[in-house]
Amino acid sequence: MLASIFSLNVLQTALELGCIYGLVALALFLSYSILNIADLSTDGCFTLGCAVCCQVALLGHPVLALLAAMAAGVCSGFVTSFLQTRLGVESIMAGIIVNTGLYTINLAVMGFSSNLSLVKTDTVFSLAKGALSFAGGWHALILAALVILAAGAAMLWFLGTRLGLSIRATGDNAAMVRASSIDPAYTITVGLCISGSLTALSGGLLAQYQKSCDINVGTGMVTIALASLIIGETLLGKRTMVRRVIGVVFGSCLYRFIVAVALRFNVPAAAMKLVSALIVAAAISMPAIRSRAAFEKRKQEARLRHAKTYGSSEKEGV
Repeated sequence: MLASIFSLNVLQTALELGCIYGLVALALFLSYSILNIADLSTDGCFTLGCAVCCQVALLGHPVLALLAAMAAGVCSGFVTSFLQTRLGVESIMAGIIVNTGLYTINLAVMGFSSNLSLVKTDTVFSLAKGALSFAGGWHALILAALVILAAGAAMLWFLGTRLGLSIRATGDNAAMVRASSIDPAYTITVGLCISGSLTALSGGLLAQYQKSCDINVGTGMVTIALASLIIGETLLGKRTMVRRVIGVVFGSCLYRFIVAVALRFNVPAAAMKLVSALIVAAAISMPAIRSRAAFEKRKQEARLRHAKTYGSSEKEGV
């Protein structure tokens, strides 16, 4: 039974989906961890990228579809940042407003249909299958890995530039950035636009991977990405930017692997949301659990030292 659960096929699928969803986790890393903004428009932005990508791919342009999805994500991020920086709306409320509005926009993009199909349409994965014929059934993983590697490398490079450092400083202390003659509204806008483009790109890739798009495909995406982010930071740490970016992708792949294993245990489809919620809860509470365990370990060591020291003194007194 274990052989069927932890099979190569399960691992391959988990890695493929982990790399695709890793783009959302990377987007949340920029908005949540770097800019310290809770962007709740992620769910709607993911569906927007999925819908736009499907419509353009149906016209026969699968590669251009990904670029169109990213452009749509930039627009979503711009609207979210505009509400925050120009209209004074709180970040959480701005995300909720944009996410709510995107539901209707996504329906309109999909022709007011709840789903779209790409079964008889060329996708980037079908193109990769022909170009990477030597890879056999691994072509989808190679393509997804190349995309996430490119996105991660671009993220590391960008965060090392002057603008990237300004964005990082904005998340740490916006008042200090403003005192340094840098407009925090501009850095927030750039950061959220990049975050939106990555989220929409992930939705576009998933649409072409699954050859379909559903209006509810982005539901719960922000919590899944947050879980992936926290899993990666907990297991790999946050000492360097390279380790943090690698941790984001690793956390996403590990999350998808856990979900795949749950499916292998014949967990009903109706219970998958509960499984996802449990994984998210475990991931979010993991830092507190580790901190508590470290505290208990130090307390136990202190008790042993105390017993050893005073126990020796009592024996010498006797």
